[in-house]
Amino acid sequence: MARLTEARGPTGRRARMVAVLTDPAELTSTHLVSLNATVDGLEVRADLVGDLDPQWLRRHFTGSLIYRLSTPAQSGHLRSGASTRHARLLRAAAQYDLIDLGWNEDLVPELLAAIPPHQRRISWYGPPTDLSGLRERFAQMVATPAALYLLAIPGTSAAALAPLLLLAMLGRADVTAFATGPAGTWSRILAPWLGAPVVFGHPTTPSADGLPSVEQLKTDYGLPALPRLSEVFGLASRAPGQSLSPRLHNAGYRQLGLPALYLPFQIDCLPRFWRALAGSGLAAAGLALRGVTVNAPHKEDALELAELCSPLARRSGAANILWDDEGLHRADTTDPPSVLQALAQAGITPARRSAAVIGCGGTGRAVAIALQQAGAQVSVVNRGSERGRQAAQLLNAPFTPLSCFSPKGHTVLVHATPLVEREPFPITEADPDTVVVEMPYRDPPTPLITATRAHRLRAVDGWEILALEVGEQFRLLTGRPMPPGLAHSLLP
Repeated sequence: MARLTEARGPTGRRARMVAVLTDPAELTSTHLVSLNATVDGLEVRADLVGDLDPQWLRRHFTGSLIYRLSTPAQSGHLRSGASTRHARLLRAAAQYDLIDLGWNEDLVPELLAAIPPHQRRISWYGPPTDLSGLRERFAQMVATPAALYLLAIPGTSAAALAPLLLLAMLGRADVTAFATGPAGTWSRILAPWLGAPVVFGHPTTPSADGLPSVEQLKTDYGLPALPRLSEVFGLASRAPGQSLSPRLHNAGYRQLGLPALYLPFQIDCLPRFWRALAGSGLAAAGLALRGVTVNAPHKEDALELAELCSPLARRSGAANILWDDEGLHRADTTDPPSVLQALAQAGITPARRSAAVIGCGGTGRAVAIALQQAGAQVSVVNRGSERGRQAAQLLNAPFTPLSCFSPKGHTVLVHATPLVEREPFPITEADPDTVVVEMPYRDPPTPLITATRAHRLRAVDGWEILALEVGEQFRLLTGRPMPPGLAHSLLP
């Protein structure tokens, strides 16, 4: 690992976890009782689930109860007038521990007289703004005493930096700030290390608005514990929310005692994101973005951002990992060694075998080159003819459109496309000694892996590739090997 910055977060500090109820289906006594072991508070989104009986809630949940009744201007769904809304807030104040008051809508004499400061959470959901704008808004909010202040803006991954910088600048234990939406998820997770006293999660599954699940916060990120932190890593992807990489990397950091955290960065443009957060971006909050693993379509950009890269990444024209090594940006691809190692563990030597790589993106190109270097006779297969012919020219290899492809005659098949809903090619035509390597991972297994096993062919599924790949990425990012067996112990 590169030289560490001063770690944030004193050892032993913890965040309060709050489960946010948004669906009436979540309101069963069994489910509420199960939350007692994990969360400290329950936020009832009354604009979504209605006005519940607080006494019934308290019979099953022992933590604090928070009442939120949000209008569209507050990222909510309530459309009734102010008088009706204020009447509901007043009724709730008699039974709930904390009442969410909108800074623009609810700081009126009637409500402030009836709801004392220790029972107020003053919130502001506003348009995108920079640190200066957030500082100005907070100065206005804090003029009204409250137990907690909440500021949220809609986020891109780069814009989500501003709320975190606000937390670091204020250094207060009564403020939380983050960006909403899937691109802001990482800021919700990181906020407690910068002083936010609470972290919010969905009770069951991650929600479409970027709210992680309570189980994710606990299992993938180790919350509510807040060990010391100085290094930030993450997955840069268009849809990182369902990836298991955070779970694997963060478990390794915790086991080795590394002051690091691996986060899900949903991005549209890798160069813009990297410029915003690397260097002086997160450094202003006392942290350092040291590196990212990268999914399509950002692999070509990762290569262009690097000052040094491996020969295999350079030749394939793509990299799936970018990191800072003592001021130098390095890039590499971990797909090829993972596939070759998986084949070796299956007792397969690529030399003198006929291999077909299905998918000519960055992953497919890199794997095809590695198989060639290992002595295989490689063919490339792709849905789109233009990219397929470009890859064939790069590798000096034959190309077949996927619509015309038969696996017959190839004894190594590597599937590197996102087509996981059905078999991408007819596995029944494969030779009896064929081995199939599936790069995507799913639970239950993909149709390709299911069909491969049903036909008694050797299969290397995406989970095995993921375990090997994360191990190699962990080593490159931290300079330390991942603890033996850890990845496999955490995968389905």
